[in-house]
Amino acid sequence: MRARLRNPLGTTLIVLGVVLILAWPYSQMNAYAAGPPILERDITFCTADGIDLKLDLCRPSTGTGPFPALLFIASGAWGLEQGFTKDECAYMLLEAASRGYVAVGIEHRRLAYDWDTRTIKHRFPEQVYDAKGAVRWLRASSRKYNIDPDRIGAVGWSSAGHLALMLALTDNSDGLEGDCGDMTCSSRIQAAVSSAGPTDMVTLYSRAPALTTALLGGPPEKLPDLYGKASPLTYVTKDDPPVLLISGDLDTNVPLQQAEILDAKLTEVGVPHTLVIKKGYYHVALWDEKEVWDFLDDSLHP
Repeated sequence: MRARLRNPLGTTLIVLGVVLILAWPYSQMNAYAAGPPILERDITFCTADGIDLKLDLCRPSTGTGPFPALLFIASGAWGLEQGFTKDECAYMLLEAASRGYVAVGIEHRRLAYDWDTRTIKHRFPEQVYDAKGAVRWLRASSRKYNIDPDRIGAVGWSSAGHLALMLALTDNSDGLEGDCGDMTCSSRIQAAVSSAGPTDMVTLYSRAPALTTALLGGPPEKLPDLYGKASPLTYVTKDDPPVLLISGDLDTNVPLQQAEILDAKLTEVGVPHTLVIKKGYYHVALWDEKEVWDFLDDSLHP
């Protein structure tokens, strides 16, 4: 026998209330999506070696702020692959702004062969210098763009994941600050996401000897100190900010082992972090995953 519904209006109100309660956190997180984001392109954030380094910036058009900031770094083998530019980050900037972030996609000096001198230009650590300069630019521009200078995160895939980790794990005692940007501002960040980013350059050499040799100037047996200096693994200390490592289990370019090595070290020291392993994925950008946004919101939103 089917039960009769004695008060359909009351039941409807209860159901509606439950839906509103469940939807409230989502509506709060996406409160800035009411208006289209404001996009500014090709802002020079630093000049290095006569090269104007540029960024694109996207920010919420509504909301009071100050907003947390996200730095998205172009990948492509530290610039050796010419097809990768800051345009790679365009979608992520729009997505981040809709979620209440001021987001920038940055260039850095490209690892490149100079045909005139027959040498490689812009080796490590120039890419790190440039990324740190972009963080300083965000802090120096915090009033103009309504940024909270104490809530800045970095996100990168592949070689850019390596740079995001270098931002998170190094400090001004490590000799990697360079001279890009306003040197009165700190280059420290408060969270980092590395999607398939190299963490140990010695073990990466066994997978990509030509690339690591181009970046660092030789093999690890000849340059052991430099390989250590270029490895995020070297710099882990207990005061590091939260880190998310996300990799595909089928990645052969930057094998999952790279993330697992750093995961073990972060665990040993006690740095808050998460390792996400995506089953069935190869070497692809995994920076627009739910786990990534959850991590960033937990780390950077108040």
